[in-house]
Amino acid sequence: MSNAPHGGILKDLVVRDQPIHEQLLKESSTLESIVLTDRQLCDLELIISGGFSPLESFLSEKDYISVVENLRLADGTLWSIPINLDASQEDIDRLSLKPNQRVTLRDPRNDSPIAILTIQDIYRPDKVKEANLVFGADDIAHPAVKYLHQSVKEFYVGGTLQAIQAPVHYDYVAYRNTPAEIRAYFQKLNWTRVVAFQTRNPMHRAHRELTVRAARSRQANVLINPVVGLTKPGDIDHFTRVRVYEAIIRRYPTGMAALSLLPLAMRMAGPREALWHAIIRKNHGCSHFIIGRDHAGPGKNSAGKDFYGPYDAQYLVEKYKDELHIEVVPFQQVTYLPDSDEYVPSDEVPAGAKTLDISGTELRRRLRTGAHIPEWFSYPEVVALLRQSHPPRSKQGFAVFLTGYHASKKEHIARALQVSLNQQGGRSISLLLGETIRGKLSSELGFSKRERDININRLGFVAAELTKAGAGVIVAPIAPYEEARQQARQEVEKSGGFFLVHVATPLEQCIAWDRDGVYERAQKGEITGFTGIDDPYEVPKNAELIVDPSTESVAQIVRRIILLLDQQGYFGDV
Repeated sequence: MSNAPHGGILKDLVVRDQPIHEQLLKESSTLESIVLTDRQLCDLELIISGGFSPLESFLSEKDYISVVENLRLADGTLWSIPINLDASQEDIDRLSLKPNQRVTLRDPRNDSPIAILTIQDIYRPDKVKEANLVFGADDIAHPAVKYLHQSVKEFYVGGTLQAIQAPVHYDYVAYRNTPAEIRAYFQKLNWTRVVAFQTRNPMHRAHRELTVRAARSRQANVLINPVVGLTKPGDIDHFTRVRVYEAIIRRYPTGMAALSLLPLAMRMAGPREALWHAIIRKNHGCSHFIIGRDHAGPGKNSAGKDFYGPYDAQYLVEKYKDELHIEVVPFQQVTYLPDSDEYVPSDEVPAGAKTLDISGTELRRRLRTGAHIPEWFSYPEVVALLRQSHPPRSKQGFAVFLTGYHASKKEHIARALQVSLNQQGGRSISLLLGETIRGKLSSELGFSKRERDININRLGFVAAELTKAGAGVIVAPIAPYEEARQQARQEVEKSGGFFLVHVATPLEQCIAWDRDGVYERAQKGEITGFTGIDDPYEVPKNAELIVDPSTESVAQIVRRIILLLDQQGYFGDV
């Protein structure tokens, strides 16, 4: 028999509200609507499926305060992460939100109604307190704290939910199981002891070895239960990861392991997150849960130190083991012994034995450069999948972003660079000049700071899409504001390289080179908001190259840019 749900009852709201489905669906079209964010959608899916049992809605103020301060709901039930529906003052005013009002919650992908919320309360959270108590520090180096302060709106809305339908997915549907479905699967196969393994990364041989060892030592089966909702920024996409899981699960002994995906929005909250993950796996019927070293840790804080201790997560879950009723399996580090071609626990390695290991940093380097990844580390089919989704830099796209004053000769450099890169061959090269983008994509925009930022945002989006397709992109706007340039960098770096080149031609030289007389008109006041005259140019803080066409030739500058690209591996092995 599967492990009992947290709180004793699986709160599957979709099943509970199925008898009144048509009534709720009809009513949803008559109500005001809140279009959910991606995180809210993940949370709502797990609330209405029972994955977050005993929760039946987003937290009320009383529950929220209790969870933040005491790791418990107001009724005393253990719960470690606040699950909130945030709303802005503008949302509240626009929708006239108030207690007892019913509002439809909609899927942001297709606008379909997912649930109806009857509002209980609307309250302003103490975000600093939430950051310090839930995440351990009010430090925006933590991705969840940054999200809390920069993306989460100023009010939380609590209430009761009625489920209309689960969100529709079009990818890996066969692996997307609700808690009730995975419990039925366990019952059908007579799996009474199940070790859950959570991951947000690809799996390699060591992961297979440690999960098999954990299952055998506890006479259990294995549930590979990867997160496919929101993970840490920069993680490998879930499409690639699931293909890897599909490949590696075939390497398990027949009948030992199953794969099921979890649409969770991770918070990277370390110890509290580990406790939360254990509760979720308990709701899915698992009897054991593997907790790794620095489980769900976000990395370094602003001072360069780890946010959490390596075993803080294991200690916290162990503290509440009598309430959890799920056994913690500490992540056992394993090491490869080439002489015997096997993985063994690190504390069982014979003295003097030869060992091999590849760090995450080294693996990323080998993927980036196309270097060999040995079979003792990862299975050939897994490596092939990773190389397909993450080709070496010589096959990746990149963007060269030239920024500088009008008439700084950045357009001359851009055109010359395009010719040189086309001569180099290997990938298509696109040229996005400021004047071209203004005419084709942003003709309705003026030159206020907001409109300039919108223009650079559009440029960044186009450059990112071309980079994703493996192209080289040369972008040459004025781009006077640091924040907009940084946003363009972040957009492009999701799928390729970004190289900021500051064309630092002195303003006096730009004025001298201005054959159109635009600077002269700006100086006379005929043009306002002109960069360098009555509008600022913020000097880049992190340019990869600084060049000056008044002291070096365009050919020399182009050569410097090409050498930079070559040094970074975009024309072959580093």
